[in-house]
Amino acid sequence: QVQLVESGGGLVQPGGSLRLSCAASGSIFRIDAMGWYRQAPGKQRELVATIFSDDSTTYADSVKGRFTISRDNAKNTVYLQMNSLKPGDTAVYYCNARVVQRSGFPLDPWGQGTQVTVSS
Repeated sequence: QVQLVESGGGLVQPGGSLRLSCAASGSIFRIDAMGWYRQAPGKQRELVATIFSDDSTTYADSVKGRFTISRDNAKNTVYLQMNSLKPGDTAVYYCNARVVQRSGFPLDPWGQGTQVTVSS
C-alpha cells in the first residue's frame, strides 16, 4: 500500500501565495511521476502540474508562470508553490503519484485533498 498526505491549503487573498506539500509513504520502490490536480465546485477535476523522474514538468496553461512544481526525492515529497493566486484558483487540490511498489506492481494513489480558497 502507498499513502499520499497533502498539507498547506487554506484561505488566501487574491495575489497571495500558498505552498502545498504531498508526502508519499508505504511500499515504494520507485515514483515515476507526481502531480497536482484540482476540482472546483461543479467542475471536473483538472490537471494542474506534473513532475517526472527526470525533473521535467508540465503545467496547465491557466497556471503557467504562477505555479511551480518541485520534488524532494529523498523525502518522496512533491510541492506546489502557488503565487499570484486568483479567485479562479479556488478548488480542492489533490495529489497523485505514479508508483512502482516493492512488489513490482504499479499503483496510482490519490491524496485526500486540501482546500484552497482565494478570496478577499
